[in-house]
Amino acid sequence: MTTVQVVEKVLYNVALAGAAIYLLTQVRKPDRWAGRLFTWIMNMSHSSLTDWGLQHVQVGKDFTILDVGCGGGRTIQKLAAMASEGTLYGVDYATGSVAASRSKNAELIRAGRVEIKQGTVSALPFADASFDLVTAVETQYYWPDLEKGMWEILRVLKPGGRLVVILESYRKGAYNAVQWPVMKALKASNLSVEEHRELFFRAGYVAVEVFEERSKGWFCGVGRKGLAD
Repeated sequence: MTTVQVVEKVLYNVALAGAAIYLLTQVRKPDRWAGRLFTWIMNMSHSSLTDWGLQHVQVGKDFTILDVGCGGGRTIQKLAAMASEGTLYGVDYATGSVAASRSKNAELIRAGRVEIKQGTVSALPFADASFDLVTAVETQYYWPDLEKGMWEILRVLKPGGRLVVILESYRKGAYNAVQWPVMKALKASNLSVEEHRELFFRAGYVAVEVFEERSKGWFCGVGRKGLAD
């Protein structure tokens, strides 16, 4: 192999590695441009999971709801149809997700029913006791501090309000052996069902319930804020 061929091969491998790293970062934090494609893919791939998870929590027609890690905005759209007289908020720390979610829900935003903000789960830009329901779909394992994020959501929930966490990658899940190498590369957490339950309790939630759709590797956890909080 000539020196030129060696250099070309090295550059090719570097380019492949760079592309792989870029794709991984887009999954975790979509940017404003290429991220649009990834948020569209996430909207499509997470739809059935979201429908299943939302069956485990009551959504009142006049609820005020927050979707944490709102991604491409499809969950907000679903929730707006369920809370037909309510108000919906989304928050995401990625500029691409914020832009995609605003685009997806443009009509609802113009109607004054939806607002999308950029922010983090560790410091939510909302007042105490603002929401009847908070949803977190395919996002919790990316939080930099799980307990802090859970506490912060508890802060913005109204007494009696609920948090529902929906995801499809967790320890001992049906497809975890395949998913975990990718999630590890994304520096994601990998809790078991029982560890998720314990996380809810440690953060101060009550009436905690956990659900699995074992054949599909889906998980849903629901916790309530105490009435005295």
